[in-house]
Amino acid sequence: MGISRYPSCVSLPCIKRPYPSLLDFLVQRFPGVGRGPWQERILAGKVLDEAGAAISAETPYVPQMRLFYFREVAEEPLIPLGETILFENGEILVACKPPFLPVTPSGPYVNECLLHRLKTKTANPDLVPLHRIDRETSGLVLFSKNRETRGLYSNLFLTGRIEKTYEALAAVHHGPEVREWTVENRLVEAEDFFRMKVAAGLENARSKIELLDFRDGRGHFLLSPITGKKHQLRLHMSGLGFPILNDRYYPNLLPRQEDDLDHPLQLIARRVRFLDPLSGREMEFASERKLL
Repeated sequence: MGISRYPSCVSLPCIKRPYPSLLDFLVQRFPGVGRGPWQERILAGKVLDEAGAAISAETPYVPQMRLFYFREVAEEPLIPLGETILFENGEILVACKPPFLPVTPSGPYVNECLLHRLKTKTANPDLVPLHRIDRETSGLVLFSKNRETRGLYSNLFLTGRIEKTYEALAAVHHGPEVREWTVENRLVEAEDFFRMKVAAGLENARSKIELLDFRDGRGHFLLSPITGKKHQLRLHMSGLGFPILNDRYYPNLLPRQEDDLDHPLQLIARRVRFLDPLSGREMEFASERKLL
């Protein structure tokens, strides 16, 4: 069994009465876990309140109350690929992750995630990712090390003051006359919740895409996301008719199978650049990972 060493937190939303039991809330909030496991965790004292005391079946629902729990999975897959730390100072850490490794715990992954590995390496329980990239994507991820300055670095992403570039290999069967595109549309969660789809309405996803080279049915692309929606680059490339190589989600969802370590998604978070909000210095980092 995989059990996280670090607690996860969920806040009880403000809703109208009658309030549900905490068990009913947890089952509704985490449908993939099920009622039985949550009952067992509560009985075993594994769900805690903000004071660190175990809740019980009688603990009342209090809006905005926070609950803490340790994620558990019956069998956690191991990912035999390593990450590297490219830079760290007192405020941030920059890591380069391999494909197939999630940034944070999700699904069947508890300890096999970049956050847990880095907390273990650095012995810093306050480490928090400032952004995320897909589990299938490789490349750069920035982390905050210091609670006191975390907001300054988070604000770089919220206000679009950080420049991110990706590289991808995609299927290109005919050399296009146009080599640069700006894609703008609205992305929303699809019916199968783990994917996204294009929908009518106000645009919320924007990317600049450039074809750098094209040969033998494959194109080498430079991707610059202006916004940061889930699966944005994968959908925008697919929408242009250039699906990223080894993408199992777009344009069509392929049958589920074990990760093919020899054929990862050909998408790398290559470079980040920003002005450090404390020092005012320009900071730039690049991944040395290779596209196949």
